[in-house]
Amino acid sequence: MSAAWGERALLLSAGLAALVVVTTASAAGPRSFTLSFNTVQTIASTVPHNGDVNPYGIAMVSTTSGKLQAGDILISNFNAKSNHQGTGTTIVQISPKGRKTLFAKIMGAGLPGACPGGIGLTTALVALRSGFVVVGSLPSANGHSATMKLGCLLVLNSSGDVVKTISGSPIDGPWDMTALDHGSSAMLFVTNVLNGTVAASPKTVDNGTVVRIGLSISGSGAPTVTSEEVIGTGFPERTDPGALVVGPTGLALSRTGTLYVANSVANKLTKISNATSRSSSSAGATLTAGGSLNDPLGLAIAPNGDVLSTNGSDGNLVETSPAGHQVDVKMLDTSPVPPGPNGNGTLFGLVVAPGGSGVYFVDDGTNDLNFLH
Repeated sequence: MSAAWGERALLLSAGLAALVVVTTASAAGPRSFTLSFNTVQTIASTVPHNGDVNPYGIAMVSTTSGKLQAGDILISNFNAKSNHQGTGTTIVQISPKGRKTLFAKIMGAGLPGACPGGIGLTTALVALRSGFVVVGSLPSANGHSATMKLGCLLVLNSSGDVVKTISGSPIDGPWDMTALDHGSSAMLFVTNVLNGTVAASPKTVDNGTVVRIGLSISGSGAPTVTSEEVIGTGFPERTDPGALVVGPTGLALSRTGTLYVANSVANKLTKISNATSRSSSSAGATLTAGGSLNDPLGLAIAPNGDVLSTNGSDGNLVETSPAGHQVDVKMLDTSPVPPGPNGNGTLFGLVVAPGGSGVYFVDDGTNDLNFLH
């Protein structure tokens, strides 16, 4: 996030790291997905040749097409080499064995549509089966909240070229994203954190939203937007000198159509029912709050249906059952960072590995892709 996290990277070593495990499920309770994972392995640095840092978004590639290789991981960088937030322009592609290539470097000039403010790639990143990649941009001119602009969603083809932008209301600072992918069509679910946030700074406003966007995909031409619907409202959001902005972040969609939202400011996970079909907006209901949660950011659904969340204020991953029970906690980052005992503020995006063999996650303090297994 800030320059302090870049300095902390010097304290960590690559390779295999010890993992501290805290298990909250009882012996008679349900077995958690992460219970048997006891190793964190560094796969590769996420820093491309231009020096971009602060990896936020992460997406698993499911289809080999163009530059994309099935099983590889895409990662978006939020900061430029200057470490100014909201200025990163690159998406890197990393294989499970650590081979790193540049998938895309996106410049503000020459885009096929509007993207207010320029480029600052966020946690909002999905790779669709059709070979298209969608990434969010929430740009800042100088790394400060006062200069944040509304940004856009950028649609890239499998060669890493931007073929479409999605901007304007209701896209207001796209922060994270997940998708329901049918191949020839898709639904994007996007959190937005700039609905009056800058004007109210430094106060918290309850204006954060979740937007559902329908896409029609035919051949190699750019996808067509078929619908835009605000399905989540009332999420607290605020500017932050260390994180640029804090608001609704991670999204994860269950097999039954429940959308889980990392309600970061309120320190809870929220659930929105009937997310794929609802025609009205909802503030959602609380799945779980407090406990081992500590500023939840990235979300993913485990193969057993549990919700995995990374904490922004310590180095922990928390696993929560659909019934709202926090069943397991893993300390992913054990490095001492004041004022916390471990990994303060370095975890963002995560994704479950194919076959449920582990969890890939980014560490924006060390600028690494790691694997919990």
